[in-house]
Amino acid sequence: MWVTAQTPNPSGPHGMTTGRTLLFAVGGGAAVGNLYWAQPLLDEIAADLHASSSLAGLLVTVTQVGYALGILLVVPLGDVLDRRRLVPGVLVASAVALLLASVAPAFGVLLGALGLVGLTTVAGQLLTPLAGDLADPTARGRVVGTVASGMLTGILVSRTVSGLVAQVAGWRAIYVVAAVAALVLAVLLRRAIPHLERRDRVPYPRLIGSVFRAVAEHRAVRVTLLLGASAFAVFTMFWTALTFLLSAAPFGYSPAAIGLVGLVGLAGAVAAQRVGRLHDRGLSVPVTGAALALGLVSLVVAGLGARSIVVVLVAVLLLDIGVQAANVLNQTRLFAIDPAARSRLNTAFVTGNFIGGAVGSALASVLWGLGGWTAVTIGGAVLFGFALTVWAVHRRGALALPSGGGGTAEHGRAGRR
Repeated sequence: MWVTAQTPNPSGPHGMTTGRTLLFAVGGGAAVGNLYWAQPLLDEIAADLHASSSLAGLLVTVTQVGYALGILLVVPLGDVLDRRRLVPGVLVASAVALLLASVAPAFGVLLGALGLVGLTTVAGQLLTPLAGDLADPTARGRVVGTVASGMLTGILVSRTVSGLVAQVAGWRAIYVVAAVAALVLAVLLRRAIPHLERRDRVPYPRLIGSVFRAVAEHRAVRVTLLLGASAFAVFTMFWTALTFLLSAAPFGYSPAAIGLVGLVGLAGAVAAQRVGRLHDRGLSVPVTGAALALGLVSLVVAGLGARSIVVVLVAVLLLDIGVQAANVLNQTRLFAIDPAARSRLNTAFVTGNFIGGAVGSALASVLWGLGGWTAVTIGGAVLFGFALTVWAVHRRGALALPSGGGGTAEHGRAGRR
Protein backbone atom coordinates (compact mmCIF):
# COMPACT_ATOMS: atom_id res chain seq x y z
CA MET A 1 0.00 0.00 0.00
CA TRP A 2 1.33 3.43 -0.96
CA VAL A 3 0.26 6.68 0.62
CA THR A 4 1.08 10.25 -0.32
CA ALA A 5 2.37 12.71 2.24
CA GLN A 6 1.63 16.41 2.60
CA THR A 7 3.83 19.33 3.46
CA PRO A 8 2.38 21.71 6.05
CA ASN A 9 2.29 25.41 5.24
CA PRO A 10 1.48 27.53 8.30
CA SER A 11 1.34 30.74 6.37
CA GLY A 12 -1.73 32.71 5.35
CA PRO A 13 -5.14 31.04 5.65
CA HIS A 14 -3.50 27.72 6.49
CA GLY A 15 -2.45 28.94 9.94
CA MET A 16 -4.11 28.18 13.27
CA THR A 17 -6.67 30.93 13.77
CA THR A 18 -8.44 31.26 17.11
CA GLY A 19 -11.59 29.66 15.70
CA ARG A 20 -9.70 26.75 14.16
CA THR A 21 -7.77 26.19 17.39
CA LEU A 22 -10.97 26.07 19.45
CA LEU A 23 -12.62 23.73 16.95
CA PHE A 24 -9.63 21.37 17.12
CA ALA A 25 -9.84 21.44 20.93
CA VAL A 26 -13.56 20.64 20.93
CA GLY A 27 -13.11 17.94 18.27
CA GLY A 28 -10.29 16.29 20.19
CA GLY A 29 -12.19 16.44 23.48
CA ALA A 30 -15.36 14.97 22.00
CA ALA A 31 -13.41 12.18 20.33
CA VAL A 32 -11.39 11.10 23.36
CA GLY A 33 -14.54 11.25 25.53
CA ASN A 34 -15.81 8.21 23.62
CA LEU A 35 -13.33 6.09 25.57
CA TYR A 36 -14.99 6.83 28.90
CA TRP A 37 -18.77 6.87 28.34
CA ALA A 38 -19.16 3.32 29.68
CA GLN A 39 -17.16 3.68 32.91
CA PRO A 40 -19.94 5.03 35.18
CA LEU A 41 -22.57 2.87 33.45
CA LEU A 42 -21.09 -0.60 33.87
CA ASP A 43 -23.59 -1.81 36.46
CA GLU A 44 -26.56 -0.52 34.44
CA ILE A 45 -25.22 -2.10 31.22
CA ALA A 46 -24.55 -5.40 32.98
CA ALA A 47 -28.10 -5.53 34.34
CA ASP A 48 -29.67 -4.65 30.99
CA LEU A 49 -27.65 -7.18 28.97
CA HIS A 50 -27.64 -9.90 31.66
CA ALA A 51 -23.88 -9.88 32.22
CA SER A 52 -21.88 -10.01 35.43
CA SER A 53 -20.16 -6.90 36.76
CA SER A 54 -16.74 -8.44 36.20
CA LEU A 55 -17.64 -9.22 32.59
CA ALA A 56 -18.93 -5.67 32.10
CA GLY A 57 -15.48 -4.43 33.11
CA LEU A 58 -14.20 -5.88 29.84
CA LEU A 59 -16.04 -3.11 27.99
CA VAL A 60 -13.50 -0.56 29.24
CA THR A 61 -10.57 -2.88 28.54
CA VAL A 62 -11.67 -3.65 24.97
CA THR A 63 -12.23 0.05 24.25
CA GLN A 64 -8.72 0.86 25.48
CA VAL A 65 -7.17 -1.98 23.45
CA GLY A 66 -8.98 -0.72 20.35
CA TYR A 67 -7.68 2.76 21.06
CA ALA A 68 -4.10 1.50 21.35
CA LEU A 69 -4.43 -0.24 17.98
CA GLY A 70 -5.90 2.89 16.44
CA ILE A 71 -3.00 4.97 17.70
CA LEU A 72 -0.49 2.54 16.21
CA LEU A 73 -2.22 1.78 12.91
CA VAL A 74 -4.21 4.92 12.07
CA VAL A 75 -2.48 7.93 13.63
CA PRO A 76 0.78 7.57 11.59
CA LEU A 77 -1.35 8.04 8.45
CA GLY A 78 -1.68 11.66 9.52
CA ASP A 79 1.85 12.22 8.19
CA VAL A 80 1.00 10.97 4.71
CA LEU A 81 -2.73 11.18 3.93
CA ASP A 82 -4.92 14.21 3.33
CA ARG A 83 -6.04 15.04 6.85
CA ARG A 84 -8.89 17.09 5.45
CA ARG A 85 -10.35 13.70 4.50
CA LEU A 86 -8.73 11.46 7.12
CA VAL A 87 -9.99 13.28 10.24
CA PRO A 88 -13.64 13.53 9.11
CA GLY A 89 -13.38 9.93 7.87
CA VAL A 90 -12.41 8.53 11.27
CA LEU A 91 -15.13 10.65 12.91
CA VAL A 92 -17.77 9.18 10.59
CA ALA A 93 -16.43 5.67 11.26
CA SER A 94 -16.59 6.41 14.98
CA ALA A 95 -20.20 7.59 14.63
CA VAL A 96 -21.13 4.29 12.96
CA ALA A 97 -19.48 2.32 15.77
CA LEU A 98 -21.24 4.45 18.41
CA LEU A 99 -24.62 3.87 16.77
CA LEU A 100 -23.92 0.14 16.69
CA ALA A 101 -23.20 0.30 20.43
CA SER A 102 -26.46 2.15 21.03
CA VAL A 103 -28.54 -0.64 19.48
CA ALA A 104 -26.45 -3.63 20.59
CA PRO A 105 -28.90 -6.45 21.39
CA ALA A 106 -26.39 -8.55 23.33
CA PHE A 107 -23.27 -8.11 25.39
CA GLY A 108 -21.00 -9.64 22.75
CA VAL A 109 -22.22 -7.18 20.11
CA LEU A 110 -21.63 -4.26 22.48
CA LEU A 111 -18.15 -5.57 23.24
CA GLY A 112 -17.29 -5.64 19.53
CA ALA A 113 -18.85 -2.22 18.92
CA LEU A 114 -16.85 -0.58 21.69
CA GLY A 115 -13.68 -2.18 20.33
CA LEU A 116 -14.46 -0.40 17.06
CA VAL A 117 -15.20 2.81 18.95
CA GLY A 118 -11.72 2.66 20.47
CA LEU A 119 -10.11 1.91 17.10
CA THR A 120 -11.79 4.88 15.40
CA THR A 121 -11.77 7.47 18.18
CA VAL A 122 -8.28 8.75 17.31
CA ALA A 123 -9.33 12.08 15.77
CA GLY A 124 -7.82 13.96 18.71
CA GLN A 125 -4.44 12.33 18.18
CA LEU A 126 -4.59 13.36 14.51
CA LEU A 127 -5.64 16.92 15.28
CA THR A 128 -2.88 17.59 17.84
CA PRO A 129 0.08 17.10 15.46
CA LEU A 130 -1.88 18.81 12.68
CA ALA A 131 -2.22 21.83 14.98
CA GLY A 132 1.54 21.70 15.46
CA ASP A 133 2.01 21.65 11.68
CA LEU A 134 -0.28 24.59 11.01
CA ALA A 135 0.78 26.77 13.93
CA ASP A 136 3.38 29.47 13.60
CA PRO A 137 6.58 28.21 15.34
CA THR A 138 6.48 31.10 17.81
CA ALA A 139 2.95 30.14 18.92
CA ARG A 140 3.16 26.34 18.62
CA GLY A 141 3.22 25.73 22.37
CA ARG A 142 0.13 27.86 22.96
CA VAL A 143 -1.80 26.19 20.13
CA VAL A 144 -0.85 22.63 21.07
CA GLY A 145 -1.58 23.41 24.71
CA THR A 146 -5.07 24.63 23.84
CA VAL A 147 -5.86 21.50 21.81
CA ALA A 148 -4.43 19.27 24.55
CA SER A 149 -6.51 21.06 27.18
CA GLY A 150 -9.62 20.37 25.10
CA MET A 151 -8.81 16.66 25.08
CA LEU A 152 -8.19 16.64 28.83
CA THR A 153 -11.50 18.40 29.39
CA GLY A 154 -13.21 15.72 27.28
CA ILE A 155 -11.71 13.00 29.49
CA LEU A 156 -12.73 14.73 32.71
CA VAL A 157 -16.32 15.66 31.83
CA SER A 158 -17.23 12.56 29.81
CA ARG A 159 -17.98 10.45 32.89
CA THR A 160 -20.19 13.15 34.39
CA VAL A 161 -22.05 13.76 31.12
CA SER A 162 -22.52 10.04 30.60
CA GLY A 163 -24.06 9.58 34.04
CA LEU A 164 -26.42 12.52 33.64
CA VAL A 165 -27.65 11.47 30.18
CA ALA A 166 -28.09 7.85 31.29
CA GLN A 167 -30.09 8.96 34.33
CA VAL A 168 -32.54 10.81 32.07
CA ALA A 169 -32.74 8.54 29.02
CA GLY A 170 -30.91 5.26 29.73
CA TRP A 171 -27.37 4.10 28.95
CA ARG A 172 -27.93 3.74 25.19
CA ALA A 173 -28.78 7.43 24.77
CA ILE A 174 -25.24 8.65 25.41
CA TYR A 175 -23.97 6.69 22.42
CA VAL A 176 -26.61 8.25 20.16
CA VAL A 177 -25.67 11.73 21.40
CA ALA A 178 -21.97 10.99 20.85
CA ALA A 179 -22.63 9.70 17.33
CA VAL A 180 -24.53 12.86 16.37
CA ALA A 181 -21.74 15.01 17.82
CA ALA A 182 -19.14 13.07 15.81
CA LEU A 183 -21.07 13.60 12.57
CA VAL A 184 -21.46 17.34 13.22
CA LEU A 185 -17.74 17.66 13.98
CA ALA A 186 -16.87 15.69 10.85
CA VAL A 187 -18.69 18.29 8.74
CA LEU A 188 -17.17 21.26 10.57
CA LEU A 189 -13.62 19.89 10.46
CA ARG A 190 -13.95 18.99 6.79
CA ARG A 191 -14.55 22.67 6.14
CA ALA A 192 -11.97 23.96 8.66
CA ILE A 193 -8.92 21.84 7.79
CA PRO A 194 -7.04 23.47 4.90
CA HIS A 195 -5.62 21.79 1.81
CA LEU A 196 -1.93 20.92 2.25
CA GLU A 197 0.74 20.35 -0.34
CA ARG A 198 1.61 16.74 -1.14
CA ARG A 199 4.89 14.97 -0.43
CA ASP A 200 6.42 11.76 -1.75
CA ARG A 201 4.53 8.48 -1.55
CA VAL A 202 5.48 6.12 1.29
CA PRO A 203 4.70 2.38 1.60
CA TYR A 204 2.40 1.77 4.57
CA PRO A 205 4.65 -0.92 6.17
CA ARG A 206 7.59 1.50 6.01
CA LEU A 207 5.40 4.23 7.52
CA ILE A 208 4.54 2.08 10.53
CA GLY A 209 8.13 0.90 10.86
CA SER A 210 9.31 4.52 10.92
CA VAL A 211 7.49 5.00 14.24
CA PHE A 212 9.91 2.55 15.84
CA ARG A 213 12.87 4.00 13.93
CA ALA A 214 12.05 7.47 15.25
CA VAL A 215 12.30 6.15 18.80
CA ALA A 216 15.51 4.24 18.07
CA GLU A 217 17.27 7.08 16.26
CA HIS A 218 16.53 10.03 18.54
CA ARG A 219 17.68 10.00 22.15
CA ALA A 220 15.48 13.05 22.76
CA VAL A 221 12.45 10.96 21.80
CA ARG A 222 13.39 8.13 24.16
CA VAL A 223 13.99 10.46 27.09
CA THR A 224 10.73 12.33 26.46
CA LEU A 225 8.76 9.09 26.23
CA LEU A 226 10.24 7.96 29.55
CA LEU A 227 9.24 11.21 31.26
CA GLY A 228 5.73 11.05 29.81
CA ALA A 229 5.17 7.41 30.71
CA SER A 230 6.39 7.93 34.28
CA ALA A 231 4.13 10.94 34.89
CA PHE A 232 1.11 9.25 33.34
CA ALA A 233 1.73 6.10 35.39
CA VAL A 234 1.49 8.19 38.57
CA PHE A 235 -1.62 9.93 37.22
CA THR A 236 -3.54 6.69 36.62
CA MET A 237 -2.23 5.12 39.83
CA PHE A 238 -3.48 8.09 41.84
CA TRP A 239 -6.92 8.26 40.23
CA THR A 240 -7.47 4.49 40.44
CA ALA A 241 -6.55 4.42 44.12
CA LEU A 242 -8.54 7.58 44.81
CA THR A 243 -11.72 5.64 44.05
CA PHE A 244 -10.73 3.10 46.72
CA LEU A 245 -9.94 5.88 49.21
CA LEU A 246 -13.15 7.88 48.73
CA SER A 247 -15.37 4.77 48.73
CA ALA A 248 -14.12 3.71 52.16
CA ALA A 249 -14.35 5.31 55.62
CA PRO A 250 -14.23 8.09 56.62
CA PHE A 251 -15.63 9.32 53.29
CA GLY A 252 -17.99 6.62 51.98
CA TYR A 253 -18.79 8.58 48.82
CA SER A 254 -21.13 7.32 46.12
CA PRO A 255 -19.83 6.82 42.55
CA ALA A 256 -21.60 10.03 41.51
CA ALA A 257 -19.87 12.02 44.24
CA ILE A 258 -16.51 10.52 43.32
CA GLY A 259 -17.13 11.55 39.72
CA LEU A 260 -17.73 15.13 40.82
CA VAL A 261 -14.37 15.13 42.62
CA GLY A 262 -12.81 14.52 39.24
CA LEU A 263 -14.05 17.91 38.03
CA VAL A 264 -11.39 19.51 40.22
CA GLY A 265 -9.00 18.20 37.61
CA LEU A 266 -10.32 20.78 35.16
CA ALA A 267 -7.65 23.03 36.59
CA GLY A 268 -5.20 20.76 34.82
CA ALA A 269 -6.91 21.59 31.54
CA VAL A 270 -6.44 25.30 32.20
CA ALA A 271 -2.80 24.68 33.07
CA ALA A 272 -2.30 22.69 29.86
CA GLN A 273 -3.66 25.60 27.83
CA ARG A 274 -1.48 28.18 29.58
CA VAL A 275 1.78 26.29 29.92
CA GLY A 276 2.26 26.00 26.17
CA ARG A 277 3.11 29.72 26.15
CA LEU A 278 6.16 28.97 28.29
CA HIS A 279 7.42 26.59 25.60
CA ASP A 280 7.13 29.43 23.09
CA ARG A 281 9.38 31.51 25.36
CA GLY A 282 12.10 28.86 25.45
CA LEU A 283 11.30 27.69 28.99
CA SER A 284 10.06 24.21 28.15
CA VAL A 285 12.81 22.20 29.85
CA PRO A 286 13.00 24.06 33.19
CA VAL A 287 9.21 24.26 33.50
CA THR A 288 8.98 20.51 32.82
CA GLY A 289 11.23 19.95 35.85
CA ALA A 290 9.08 22.30 37.93
CA ALA A 291 5.92 20.45 36.84
CA LEU A 292 7.39 17.10 37.87
CA ALA A 293 8.44 18.60 41.21
CA LEU A 294 4.90 19.93 41.73
CA GLY A 295 3.60 16.41 41.11
CA LEU A 296 5.95 15.10 43.79
CA VAL A 297 4.71 17.75 46.24
CA SER A 298 1.10 16.77 45.48
CA LEU A 299 1.76 13.20 46.60
CA VAL A 300 3.34 14.36 49.85
CA VAL A 301 0.22 16.48 50.48
CA ALA A 302 -2.06 13.55 49.59
CA GLY A 303 -0.19 11.17 51.88
CA LEU A 304 -0.28 13.50 54.87
CA GLY A 305 -3.93 14.51 54.47
CA ALA A 306 -5.60 11.24 53.61
CA ARG A 307 -8.49 11.79 56.07
CA SER A 308 -9.38 15.32 54.97
CA ILE A 309 -11.36 15.84 51.76
CA VAL A 310 -10.10 19.44 51.54
CA VAL A 311 -6.46 18.26 51.59
CA VAL A 312 -7.23 15.50 49.10
CA LEU A 313 -8.81 18.03 46.73
CA VAL A 314 -5.72 20.25 47.03
CA ALA A 315 -3.57 17.24 46.15
CA VAL A 316 -5.80 16.46 43.15
CA LEU A 317 -5.46 20.05 41.98
CA LEU A 318 -1.65 20.08 42.29
CA LEU A 319 -1.24 16.67 40.67
CA ASP A 320 -3.39 17.50 37.66
CA ILE A 321 -1.61 20.80 37.07
CA GLY A 322 1.81 19.15 37.34
CA VAL A 323 1.07 16.12 35.15
CA GLN A 324 -0.82 17.98 32.44
CA ALA A 325 1.77 20.76 32.26
CA ALA A 326 4.55 18.21 31.86
CA ASN A 327 2.47 16.32 29.29
CA VAL A 328 1.93 19.37 27.05
CA LEU A 329 5.57 20.46 27.25
CA ASN A 330 6.84 16.96 26.50
CA GLN A 331 4.50 16.64 23.52
CA THR A 332 5.32 20.06 22.11
CA ARG A 333 9.09 19.48 22.35
CA LEU A 334 8.59 16.16 20.62
CA PHE A 335 6.89 17.87 17.68
CA ALA A 336 9.99 20.05 17.20
CA ILE A 337 12.26 17.04 16.62
CA ASP A 338 11.00 16.24 13.12
CA PRO A 339 8.18 18.28 11.53
CA ALA A 340 7.73 15.67 8.77
CA ALA A 341 6.93 12.95 11.32
CA ARG A 342 4.78 14.67 13.92
CA SER A 343 1.91 12.17 13.69
CA ARG A 344 4.34 9.27 14.07
CA LEU A 345 6.10 10.93 16.99
CA ASN A 346 2.68 11.53 18.54
CA THR A 347 1.94 7.84 18.04
CA ALA A 348 5.05 6.94 19.99
CA PHE A 349 4.26 9.48 22.72
CA VAL A 350 0.65 8.43 23.26
CA THR A 351 1.58 4.73 23.13
CA GLY A 352 4.27 5.33 25.76
CA ASN A 353 1.75 7.12 27.96
CA PHE A 354 -0.75 4.29 27.40
CA ILE A 355 1.83 1.74 28.59
CA GLY A 356 2.68 3.91 31.58
CA GLY A 357 -1.01 4.26 32.41
CA ALA A 358 -1.53 0.51 32.28
CA VAL A 359 1.42 -0.02 34.62
CA GLY A 360 0.07 2.65 36.97
CA SER A 361 -3.38 1.08 37.12
CA ALA A 362 -1.87 -2.31 37.94
CA LEU A 363 0.41 -0.83 40.59
CA ALA A 364 -2.52 0.94 42.23
CA SER A 365 -4.24 -2.35 43.05
CA VAL A 366 -1.01 -4.00 44.20
CA LEU A 367 0.12 -1.12 46.40
CA TRP A 368 -3.34 -0.60 47.85
CA GLY A 369 -3.38 -4.24 48.92
CA LEU A 370 0.07 -3.91 50.48
CA GLY A 371 -0.35 -0.68 52.38
CA GLY A 372 -3.39 1.30 51.33
CA TRP A 373 -3.23 4.99 50.46
CA THR A 374 0.17 5.45 52.12
CA ALA A 375 1.77 2.79 49.90
CA VAL A 376 0.18 4.33 46.80
CA THR A 377 1.46 7.83 47.53
CA ILE A 378 4.95 6.53 48.34
CA GLY A 379 4.98 4.52 45.11
CA GLY A 380 3.90 7.57 43.12
CA ALA A 381 6.56 9.70 44.81
CA VAL A 382 9.22 7.17 43.84
CA LEU A 383 8.11 7.32 40.20
CA PHE A 384 8.17 11.11 40.21
CA GLY A 385 11.63 10.97 41.81
CA PHE A 386 12.77 8.70 38.98
CA ALA A 387 11.34 11.08 36.37
CA LEU A 388 13.05 14.07 38.02
CA THR A 389 16.36 12.20 38.00
CA VAL A 390 16.00 11.46 34.27
CA TRP A 391 15.10 15.11 33.67
CA ALA A 392 18.11 16.36 35.65
CA VAL A 393 20.53 14.10 33.77
CA HIS A 394 19.26 15.08 30.32
CA ARG A 395 18.06 18.67 30.77
CA ARG A 396 21.21 20.13 29.17
CA GLY A 397 21.57 17.33 26.65
CA ALA A 398 18.81 15.44 24.83
CA LEU A 399 15.96 17.55 26.24
CA ALA A 400 17.64 20.80 25.22
CA LEU A 401 17.66 19.91 21.51
CA PRO A 402 14.03 20.72 20.61
CA SER A 403 14.05 24.20 22.09
CA GLY A 404 11.18 26.62 22.41
CA GLY A 405 9.79 28.65 19.58
CA GLY A 406 9.72 25.82 17.13
CA GLY A 407 12.89 24.04 18.10
CA THR A 408 16.32 23.55 16.60
CA ALA A 409 16.04 19.89 15.89
CA GLU A 410 13.89 20.10 12.80
CA HIS A 411 16.58 18.26 10.90
CA GLY A 412 15.57 14.95 12.52
CA ARG A 413 15.99 11.73 10.62
CA ALA A 414 12.63 10.20 11.45
CA GLY A 415 10.94 11.84 8.52
CA ARG A 416 13.45 10.72 5.93
CA ARG A 417 12.15 8.19 3.50
